[in-house]
Amino acid sequence: MRVATLAGPDGAGLVVGGRDGALHRATARDLTAALEAEEFGHAGVALDAPDRAAFRAPLPWSHTFLDGSAYVNHVDLVRRARGAPMPERFWTDPLMYQGCAVFEGPVHTYAGDPGWGIDFEGEVAVICGPVARGATEADAARAIRFVMLLNDISLRNLIPDELSKGFGFVQSKPPSQCSAFAVSVDALPGWDGLRLHGTLVVTLNGAEFGRLGCGEDMTFDFPRLVAHAARTRALPAGAVIGSGTVSNRDADAGPGRPRAEGGRGYACIAEQRMVETLLHGAPRTRFLQPGDHVEMHYLGPDGQSPFGGLEMRVAAP
Repeated sequence: MRVATLAGPDGAGLVVGGRDGALHRATARDLTAALEAEEFGHAGVALDAPDRAAFRAPLPWSHTFLDGSAYVNHVDLVRRARGAPMPERFWTDPLMYQGCAVFEGPVHTYAGDPGWGIDFEGEVAVICGPVARGATEADAARAIRFVMLLNDISLRNLIPDELSKGFGFVQSKPPSQCSAFAVSVDALPGWDGLRLHGTLVVTLNGAEFGRLGCGEDMTFDFPRLVAHAARTRALPAGAVIGSGTVSNRDADAGPGRPRAEGGRGYACIAEQRMVETLLHGAPRTRFLQPGDHVEMHYLGPDGQSPFGGLEMRVAAP
């Protein structure tokens, strides 16, 4: 099953799709209500194929958005680039922050000051049913209902000052962007109950920037992330848990190379800049500027792209 939310004159509407690709208006008012009731019934008449711009995020807002950093290679590069040692606990204890729980749709224009260091982050995210406080990883695995793509828009030049205060991200993390469709775990060939396997493809201004294995180099799987989030709090139906930036090592276990140099590339500009700093002493790639255009899509083991693509354009403020 695939679910999406369409914008319309009467407000957003949840739609449900099956293997035949047809979309039907759901009986539930939104995805949170459907998850709470575990009811995904729909009207019998199929909708006309909507324009891509008509899609909002599958869950335009959630009670909770918690974003992890499951690909520890990304964290390792961040710290190596600034000469900081990697704490051993980062390999055993997930990093996670609480983000903005309002989500942009799959076609989005971000207007912001280029001096903020505008960047994208290609991630996988899961949408959960209710999760009890203190849930085990087995409990957490059973609570995962849907999977989608997420672009964690990040303002890199605002991050150091925010983190220096000892609290988390606020100004440096505006609303993230989600794929048009979230797909139920029982209908997703690349899902193994722990991770999503397949390829995340990222392009920047028409050139391929990253071609990464979603299921590779993921230190913490999704049940681990969900259980970590629920250690001291119950998670309501509709909680969104992000993987953090998808990040792969090179075949030689090195930090990776850009696509233009035959490497797998990256799912964010910051990571390419980190590698440039390690290799050349300083970054060479700029952050996003007005007029830049980013696209992301996922290819499953069957070659299909069940989530639809993400498209972000940058505009002047």
